[in-house]
Parts: sequence; C-alpha cells; structure tokens
Amino acid sequence: MITGQSRGPEGADMYRPRTRRRRWLAGLTAGALAVAGSAAPAAHADPAHGHGHGKNPALLRILRSMTLEEKAAQLFVLQVYGTSADTADPADVAANRRLYGVDNAAQVIDRYHPGGFIYYSNNVRDPQQVAAFSNGIQSAAMAQPHRIPATIATDQEGGIVARIQPPATQSPGAMALAAGRRTGDARALARITGRELRAIGVNQDYAPDADVNVNPANPVIGVRSFGSDPGLVASMVTAQVGGYRSGGVTATVKHFPGHGDTTTDSHTGVPRIDHTRAEWERLDLPPFRAAIARGAEAIMTAHIVVPSLDPSGDPATLSRPILTGILREQLHYRGVIVTDALDMQGVRDKYGDENIPVLALKAGADVLLKPPVDDEGDGLFPRQLAAVVDAVKAGELTEERIDASVYRILELKHRRGLFRDPYADESRVGDVVGTPAHLAAAQRATDRTTTLVRNDAGVLPLRPGARDVLVTGWGVSTTATIGTEIARRGATTTIRQTGISPGRAQIEDAVAAARDSDLVVAVTNRAWDVKDEPGHNGPGQMNLVKALVATGKPVVVIAVRDPYDIAWFPEAATYLATYSYTAEALRSAGKALFGELNPSGRLPVAIPVRDEPGAVLYPFGHGLGYRN
Repeated sequence: MITGQSRGPEGADMYRPRTRRRRWLAGLTAGALAVAGSAAPAAHADPAHGHGHGKNPALLRILRSMTLEEKAAQLFVLQVYGTSADTADPADVAANRRLYGVDNAAQVIDRYHPGGFIYYSNNVRDPQQVAAFSNGIQSAAMAQPHRIPATIATDQEGGIVARIQPPATQSPGAMALAAGRRTGDARALARITGRELRAIGVNQDYAPDADVNVNPANPVIGVRSFGSDPGLVASMVTAQVGGYRSGGVTATVKHFPGHGDTTTDSHTGVPRIDHTRAEWERLDLPPFRAAIARGAEAIMTAHIVVPSLDPSGDPATLSRPILTGILREQLHYRGVIVTDALDMQGVRDKYGDENIPVLALKAGADVLLKPPVDDEGDGLFPRQLAAVVDAVKAGELTEERIDASVYRILELKHRRGLFRDPYADESRVGDVVGTPAHLAAAQRATDRTTTLVRNDAGVLPLRPGARDVLVTGWGVSTTATIGTEIARRGATTTIRQTGISPGRAQIEDAVAAARDSDLVVAVTNRAWDVKDEPGHNGPGQMNLVKALVATGKPVVVIAVRDPYDIAWFPEAATYLATYSYTAEALRSAGKALFGELNPSGRLPVAIPVRDEPGAVLYPFGHGLGYRN
C-alpha cells in the first residue's frame, strides 16, 4: 500500500525533462503535427488503403523515415522492472537483463525503441515516484532520432484491479458501479481516474471491461464486469469510455469478443465459449457495438476460442475472422486493437511463442502486449521482434500491413497530445491525485453500491452501542478495517482472520470466539469456489459460515467480491454484497450495518441456486433497503 509521496530514488532527476533542448524538440515535433492535424484530420485513418489521402502528413513523414525494425518495435508494449527509468537496483537490473539484455527502461528504449510500457504494482511506490518514472521514460523516448513519445499504460479498472493504490483515488469496480445503476457515477469516476493517471504520466488505461458476466463460475472476470445484462453493461461501458477520454487517457474496451461466459482462466488455460452466433450477438456484442459507436479508440482482444465465430480453434487474438472479419469489417472499427498479454496461456497453447506476434498481426491486431519468457525465464521479446521483421522480409507479412498498425499507434499518441507534451507536471501531482474532492466523489459513489441481499432475521440495521462482536473470515486488512468501523460505533471487537481456505482448526477457533460474542460478522471472498484442488479456494469459507450460523449467534455475512456466495450457505439470514474490498467499500458496509446509509445497491447479476444454474435464488435487480 502506498503511504507517502517521496520523490523517488536518487538519480531519477537525470531523466526529468529539465533541459530546454528536450522541451524544444518536443515542441518542434508537436508544432508540425498540430499544423498538419488541423489541415487534415485523421481519426481512425488506415494507411493500408490508398496513398496517404486524408492522413496526417507529419505522422506519415515519421512513418516513412522509420526502418522496418523500428516500425516492428513500435508495435510492442513491454513490462519492465524497477521504479525509475534509470534504476540501478540489483534485483531490477537482473530481472531486466533476463528479459531484454539491458539494465532498465531507458536502456530498453535506447536499444529497441518499443512503442511503450505497462506498469504493474511492482513499478509503483507512490504518485510522485510514478510521475518521475513516466517522465524518465518519455525523456528517453524523445531523445531518440524519431522523437516518438511512449505509450504508458496500466490496468486501473477500479475495485479489485487497481495498480495505483492510495493515496490515489480508488474507484468502485465495474460490478459495484452497476449495482448503483448510475451512469453518471461511472462517467465521473472514470474521468477522475483518467485525470489522476494522466497526472502521473499514464496515458492509456486498460479499462473498462465490456464482458457480460453471465457465468457465475467465471474465474477471471466476475466483479470486473458490470453485470449479466448486456444493456446495463453497454450503458456503463460507454459512460466510462467518455469519462476516461475527458480525463485525458485512452480507454481500452476489453476483452473482445467477450470473456463473460467461461469457467477457464485465460491466464492458465484456453477458455472455450460455446455461444451460438445468435447468442453472441444478443449477449456479448452489445457493449462492444455501443463502445465503438461512442468512439472507442482502443479495444483489447480475448484469448478465448469461440467456434461459432471461428471454427478453426484459434483464440480470438489470433483469429482473422474475428478481428478483421467481425471487428474491422462488420463493426467498422478503425481504432487500435491491443492484444491481451502474450504471456497468458490462453494464447500460447496452439502455436510457438515466436509465431504468435506474426499470427496476431495477420489476424488484425496492432499492439502486442507483454511478451512472455521461455522455460528458463529468459525474455522472448527480442525473438518475437525478430520474428515480425523476418516475416516481412519473407513475404509472410507485408510492410504495408505493419505501416497500417504503426500509423494507428502514432495517430492515437497524437490524439492524446503526446507529441505536443508527453510529460507529467511533477510539481502538480499532489494537486490532482487523491484530492479531497476526488476522494469524496469516490465515497459517495461507493455508498450507492452496497447491496443488502438478505435481512430475514431483521438483524440490520444495528444500533450503536456496547456489544461484543467477532469479525472473522477472509482478509487481514479487510477484517481489521471492518472491525475498526464497528468499534467506532461503540462495540468491542475481536478479529479472527481465517484466510481464503480456512481449515478445521481455524474454523473451530472462530466458532469458539463466536460463542463468546453477541454478534458475528463473517467476510467472504469467492466462497462459491469450493473445489478442493490446486488453484481453487476449496470449501473452507463455506464451512466456516455454516459453522458460525450453527452456533445460534446472529451472523452477518459480507461478501467483499463476487455476490454469488450466499448460494453456498443459504442458511445465513443476513447478507451484504460490496463487490470489492477497497477502504471505501468497507466504510460503506460499516454505514450500512448501522443504518447510517440506506442500502440502495441492486444486484447487476442474478444469483443462481447452487448446482442449479437455471434456478434463481435472487434475481437481477434484487436489493433490500430499510424502512424509514
């Protein structure tokens, strides 16, 4: 968790944009582009057709001056280790050498000239540090002969997927926002997220998620989706596309053609979705169609096999019928197509790693995200880059095809204003990131998402005052935070954190503590995942709740991720869903427990009866409130 705003590691200043020459170079390129852009708008232009008509002349000049190797490198967005562009940390340097043969991001740029980088949690300490890191990347990029600014991307979906942690504002996740049913909240929080990302130098967000989560057993999407109703998902996705854009970053709608009905995680296997073409058009397509109509500038592919769309067995990322036939030709999408990460198993099973970038480009992709490592842990990016170049030289790919993707990438960077000024203003990070107004907006939106699913025993709302309360279940900080919220209202709290897969001893200890308590609050995280095998949570959380209910003490269950858990312990009489475990979500839960807010969230999915997918336990739109 980020707790401060340090200025980053010593030495980072050498990459900050302090010299007049670098500002002048950026301004010179920007001026040419601005003049050309005003004379010939080029939104979604495709240089693969025609000879430059209607395209930005300055971008075309850059494109024509690039070597084939430089063009191929521009297609890649890479992972890098470290928290500064010039890191000399021994562990980071060793990791980068395994991937790229060089020490840090600046040296990666000097050697390979990639299109950009993706930040993960290990790149992030605090907003000030990220801003300096971003500026270091951009300074290195703008010092190259073509002065092409870098795409700097991250996954900041909100809720359970947020690389930039507090003090940055934490947006409710997709399913939470959909529970609140307010597209205005979705748009406003996307704008806030966009503004804060741009303030630290991030110019592309791999969000929002447009998958329609019709499968409660989906192991990889779940609460990252806005829900199971295509219309609701479409309205929320389009709101966020506009919000991110107004915040200054590129939204990336994902994962085409729709990852919402799978029981396989594409990080570890190859999901197969057996929707008919008609089912796909009814369930999965509407959010993507709406996003394209809203002007979506980037769409991310899914590593999923959809036989009704392409019977070859190729994952969508490598499928020309899906990416070109459907997305480009039938849906008339002209923006950038980004692959999901190329180190995921869903795209690696059928073909060799060195073939995958070529196949993705032949399918219609533009950006190749995060190349994998081999069995020895050595990075495959140099070999994948060479494979793209060799494919052009061998005639398997045309250079015109490469030019089309590079032009789209350059044009998107131009549209984001990166040629004009790619830098973050480090002096203003604190004026934008995690401001009181942003934090208050996130809390207000979150307060509208908490969903009271069941209150059969009339336990809620609680009255403030003295009582002994046991808080148990999943999450060290989660149980502690809920315990603090309850203690603030006068109770004495005992914490028994039992983890994701509690065993018999942990359950017995929690049950013993429950017998000495007046009230029990049990926290669950995907308790529905009861398979007792590697990679699954197992039945421990279900067994814990059942044992707590059997004590006869009042038990309030709070599901802090997927709302489906109640189906695995229907004897629990009191059940709240928060859809995430951010501090804001837990504060809202505390308010809801004591009636300080009247729960107004409504289920954006149906909760089925356990082992009976066609039987509904709680319908879409269900949600309780308190009587005044």
